Amino acid sequence: MSLKIAVLTGGGDCPGLNGAIKWVTKTALDPRLAARRAVAFDVVGIMDGWKGLVEIDPDNPTSRDRYLRKLDEETVRTWDRYGGTNLGTSRTNPFNPKNDRSERLIQNIEKLQVDVIVAIGGEDTLGVAYRLHKMGIKTVGIPKTIDNDLAGTEYSLGFDTAVNVIMEEIDRLRTTAGSHSRIFVVETMGRHAGWLALNGGECSGAFIILIPEHPFDIEHLCSLLQEREGREIRYSIVVVSEGAKPSGMKEFTKDVKIDDFGHQSLGGIARYVADEIEKRTGFETRYLILSHLQRGGTPSAHDRLMARRFGIAAVDMIVNEDFGRMASLVRGEITSIPLKEVVTRGLKVVDVDKCYDTERYNGRRSIL
Repeated sequence: MSLKIAVLTGGGDCPGLNGAIKWVTKTALDPRLAARRAVAFDVVGIMDGWKGLVEIDPDNPTSRDRYLRKLDEETVRTWDRYGGTNLGTSRTNPFNPKNDRSERLIQNIEKLQVDVIVAIGGEDTLGVAYRLHKMGIKTVGIPKTIDNDLAGTEYSLGFDTAVNVIMEEIDRLRTTAGSHSRIFVVETMGRHAGWLALNGGECSGAFIILIPEHPFDIEHLCSLLQEREGREIRYSIVVVSEGAKPSGMKEFTKDVKIDDFGHQSLGGIARYVADEIEKRTGFETRYLILSHLQRGGTPSAHDRLMARRFGIAAVDMIVNEDFGRMASLVRGEITSIPLKEVVTRGLKVVDVDKCYDTERYNGRRSIL
């Protein structure tokens, strides 16, 4: 028996995606493993995520060349060394109620004779995979989000590299902050979950860290900075997640645009915090928005390892016919959980009582 696997990446790009694609391909096509299986595989990459499967015209050779990429071991040999996604990505939602193209999506899957879809993405991308699974399409998922907020897994691809970027950028900021005795406010990604800000701030020694899970009081924040004034320290670093909110206020948004999954672009909290600090304290303050820098660059060692393990797990799930599930890391072990749990359990956010000091606005200094 032969099965065609279609691999796609959806949502924001990040380091680790290419590695996952590589290891899905290499594991599926491994000749030694093939000799022990009752099934053989072909692997094809779908360009531009769900958009590719929606917009492709299976009867048009030019369209097939545009949206399909045959994958083999030689093609993907070096992919795990590079960030981004060589298959491209999009935020297309085929089930968008304002422009539902799910019927076309299913027709294209059937015409392309795709047997299984491996979807690599976050909550939105995997939500589409789950809906397809309920409609009888065989799907498996691989977790990807630099926010590390997916339910049911302790790790999602891209998180470690993004934290390292935050740490490296703050390390660079320290020299100019110290030279000018300035406060720097650094804005990270993190719409609902503050893992990036918290972990990035902790490992870089930030003085204050603001996260979406705990609204902050701007007066208290300023008092913390004023208490520090006059010590041997000439500067302070404040790390703030894009989804962090001052008490009694909503998240800051860039504009009124809404994507296919109903999300607005967040941004602007760092500028607000910097302006308020300078206005209330008189301390010279600057802000820096890291934005897409956190998604860029080559994957860290940890993201390369996890991409390998998740990619292998995805093929194991296909071989064992464990469809409608996502590869996951639980208690340090690779396993899988139903996509339904990923979609319905809600996002994995910071446990404030366990991980966050609400007086210091920083990580807790007690482990037990």
